[in-house]
Amino acid sequence: MNRLSVLAGDLRARHFSGPPLLLANVWDASSARAVAEAGHPVIATSSAAIGASLGVGDREQMTPDMAFAAVKRIADAVEVPVTADLEAGYGLSAVELVDRLLEAGAVGCNLEDSNHHGPAALLDADRQADYIAALCAAGRRAGVDVVVNARTDVYLGDPVPPEDRIAETLRRGRRYLGAGATCVYPIGATDPAEISTFVEQMGGPVNIWLRPDGPPLAELHRIGVARISLAAGLQRHTTTHVAALATSMIAGDDAWLRT
Repeated sequence: MNRLSVLAGDLRARHFSGPPLLLANVWDASSARAVAEAGHPVIATSSAAIGASLGVGDREQMTPDMAFAAVKRIADAVEVPVTADLEAGYGLSAVELVDRLLEAGAVGCNLEDSNHHGPAALLDADRQADYIAALCAAGRRAGVDVVVNARTDVYLGDPVPPEDRIAETLRRGRRYLGAGATCVYPIGATDPAEISTFVEQMGGPVNIWLRPDGPPLAELHRIGVARISLAAGLQRHTTTHVAALATSMIAGDDAWLRT
């Protein structure tokens, strides 16, 4: 636990100083090693990418056993801090989630407020905040101050009217920070002015999803975003590249093999 505590401290500190924490989210031990060897000081997983590698979809279609087995393989493959995308917690209690996270060797987690098992699009913000507080408390009892990246899914689909998105994102994000989250992740936000509002008014570090329809890295850096994630982007680009190489092989072209 002492090693995990040190890694958690390293991960948390990277949200508050220096350039943005860049996360090239991975899905298996091989991709984790490649990202670490490229010089990334933190490894983050993507639930969508892991699910795709296991042949299942996103939105908690993985079982907890599948999810944590993948996290453990990734954490065992690298020496740097690992933060795991745990979707909405797979229905586990906060204590069980933390126990399994630490057993897998990770020291941080994404926790989203999409409601995967009920009629409402989003979980109740107060209940989500209570879950985050319980998770953080469980980590401290175990000797590791777990780093929670509180994802709020206001920008995914239409859970609230467009004119209410900014206010609802701020309300939820501030509630989660107050409960002990280290960072807030308004996934799907792409407008630079809205992102700037979150950075200026959230009251804590903000994570943004790096997308082709959003601001580039340099602009996100200028805005003051603390953490930038690729989500499943790296895995999707890799799969597309594999498909292209396989197609060229069928066509009789093996020149790529010699480059």
